[in-house]
Amino acid sequence: MQFGLFFLVVYAVTWSFGRDNVSRKWFLLLASWVFYAAWDWRFVALLIASGLMNWFLADRISRTETHGRRVALLALGVTVNLLVLGVFKYYGFFVEELGVLLDGFGWGRDLPLLQIVLPVGISFFTFQGISYLVDVHRGVTPTARSVGDVLLLMSFFPHLVAGPIVRASHLLPQFERTPKLSREIVCHGLVLIAWGLAKKTIIASELATRIVDPVFFDPGSFGVLDLAIAAYGYAVQIYCDFSAYSDIAIGVAALLGYRFPRNFNQPYRATSLQDFWRRWHMSLSNWLRDYLYVPLGGGRGGLFATCRNLMITMLLGGLWHGAAWTFVAWGALHGGVLVIERLWRAVRPGAGWPAWVGLLVTFHVVVLGWILFRAENFQSAAVYLTSLFTHWQAPTLVTPLVVTLVIAGLAIHALPPRAGEGAAALLARLPSPAVALIFGGVVLVIEAIRPEGIAPFIYFAF
Repeated sequence: MQFGLFFLVVYAVTWSFGRDNVSRKWFLLLASWVFYAAWDWRFVALLIASGLMNWFLADRISRTETHGRRVALLALGVTVNLLVLGVFKYYGFFVEELGVLLDGFGWGRDLPLLQIVLPVGISFFTFQGISYLVDVHRGVTPTARSVGDVLLLMSFFPHLVAGPIVRASHLLPQFERTPKLSREIVCHGLVLIAWGLAKKTIIASELATRIVDPVFFDPGSFGVLDLAIAAYGYAVQIYCDFSAYSDIAIGVAALLGYRFPRNFNQPYRATSLQDFWRRWHMSLSNWLRDYLYVPLGGGRGGLFATCRNLMITMLLGGLWHGAAWTFVAWGALHGGVLVIERLWRAVRPGAGWPAWVGLLVTFHVVVLGWILFRAENFQSAAVYLTSLFTHWQAPTLVTPLVVTLVIAGLAIHALPPRAGEGAAALLARLPSPAVALIFGGVVLVIEAIRPEGIAPFIYFAF
């Protein structure tokens, strides 16, 4: 409700500026800082400092003709961005692991372990800053016309705390133009917002409270059926949770006149793990490809180098998700399967299996990975996997509602790929009062049937 009221004010004021695009952008920047300050006002300064640093270095890069100096400025910018991310997100993890290592050699020391608050969205706006610097260095995008555009690029509230990672080459040109609103854009935004609300507040939240959270909290206390349905349930939960955030972010941006790229494309329809990563969190997948995998050499150095680069990319992608070895293992699983797929294509080019076999195998590899992703530690993951094949006892949490929600979450992937656009096109044919009544009615129905209390979006933690 707080965000709904906030957005209504922002929406009304934003469109009151008419063709005064400069005032509009500064207002959106101020609103974005207010939005972030509602979580913790102290970290607004970090957000502003990050934006100023990236603007300054990108400007220096664009004005410098010497290649070596340009590379040095880029290296400085990337290093500072990663240092900020490292201090806030990984300091405690590395200090603890260093302590364990020193103890193993008999050199135990009392290391300075600080309790550092993790700023919401720091991974997303840090990656956005890095991509801006790299794109300016590569000549992919010109520098922003003003420092305000860079600050807004990194602070724009719809995507600030959990993506999608919108690149400068995509968003800065939109900031330079006065946005326009059409009936089709409004209806598309409303459909995305309603669809996102339904996925998050009904499917994801119900599965989390009814089966996923209890089973993952103490997996050794449950039987095979509870564990299996909880694993499938978490696969549905994390998809419905994160894709819902992306849908709402894209919809909110559309109502303000800006277009964000699609972030999910029915990932559980994938017939290979490579296909999965072309469909899941596409803005991150493309970021890892363009700013990590390709600079490492991509597929240019032969089969061994390609497999090595895939593995490094996925290991670092796993670590990006959190400072824990379970995330690294999750990345290693995905990297290992991607390497196997690449080797298979090299040994048996053109050979394959039926699409339904690839879909089932890929989905269950992904579900196995989600167990690692969700587990608190390796011990909990091991208990979960062991119990999944040994605890033959009656289920206690599997209910018709839970099974229905799992099936519904998976059935989403059987819809036509552009079902949302089709629904928006139908809605756009109706008179405005009818559109308002339908949207308001859908929101009221969602509010009536959702469970009490809604957990934060999963990707706020990353």
